Amino acid sequence: MQEKKMAIIDLGSNSARLVIEELRSNRTYDEIYRVKEDTRLSQGMGQELVLQKEPMERTIAVLKRYQEKITEFAVDQTVAITTAAVRSAKNQSAFLQRVREETGINFRVLTGQEEAHYDFLGVRAALPDVRNGVILDTGGASVELIPFKNGQAQAEVSLPFGAVNLSEKYHLADHIQQDQIATASATIQQSYLDLDFIQDFQQQPVILLGGANRSLAKMVERKHLGYRLSNLHGLMMPVVQVRQIFDHIAQMDRASREHLAGLEKSRADIIISGLLPVLNLTKVLQAPQVIFSESGVREGLIESFFEENE
Repeated sequence: MQEKKMAIIDLGSNSARLVIEELRSNRTYDEIYRVKEDTRLSQGMGQELVLQKEPMERTIAVLKRYQEKITEFAVDQTVAITTAAVRSAKNQSAFLQRVREETGINFRVLTGQEEAHYDFLGVRAALPDVRNGVILDTGGASVELIPFKNGQAQAEVSLPFGAVNLSEKYHLADHIQQDQIATASATIQQSYLDLDFIQDFQQQPVILLGGANRSLAKMVERKHLGYRLSNLHGLMMPVVQVRQIFDHIAQMDRASREHLAGLEKSRADIIISGLLPVLNLTKVLQAPQVIFSESGVREGLIESFFEENE
């Protein structure tokens, strides 16, 4: 394989990301550019599952800027993927056609299983010493779960709830009632208990991906260390600490959360709902700790590319 520049656009339910990587023939790569913008593409989809005008406009404006950067960096290949919001949208085809016409970007809509598979490849490559556990990738409109033993995935599952749609459905954005959290938690726990592998992975660690989970790590490091770590990858945290930070921010209103150290202001309205998937998974699994991974679906795509071109 010749060395090349690859751009990866990851259009999620809550944010859009662009990374540009320098790929080498020895299966190594260096990141040369990275940007993330909150687009809230899934905002207001509701039970009708229709992408709304304003979120689509925001998203297309961001994608136009990304295309300019891709041209600026003289990229050899662009891989554009999109996940839960577009995957479930009834107006998916019309939206993607408009994106092609206005930006020139052709998106591949990942299935939930494909998204989970790339998550697994990314984590396996970046955390080779973690041989057993359950990966949880929390997005805006879905979560992906991958239980693995001895470094091998046992299942690759996607469930249709995430930070944005949980917040909208259970009214978890501003002044939050405990009964709303309890109702959402009961539904999430039942979804987990219905999965075949749950009983086989009791007391295993949970490996965390996704923006909400990264926010958790950033809040904890600011609170307990007083400064930011240069890299959150591989950071381990006892589950009791996860619950403490959740209980602390669940008492706050949105305005207070907007000024919380380590939390992006734009996530203040979805951080409670964004942490419910991990909170309830650790409870169902009786997990002792969580481990943070900075490597996920985008890195998994690169690993897959290397495998295909060997």
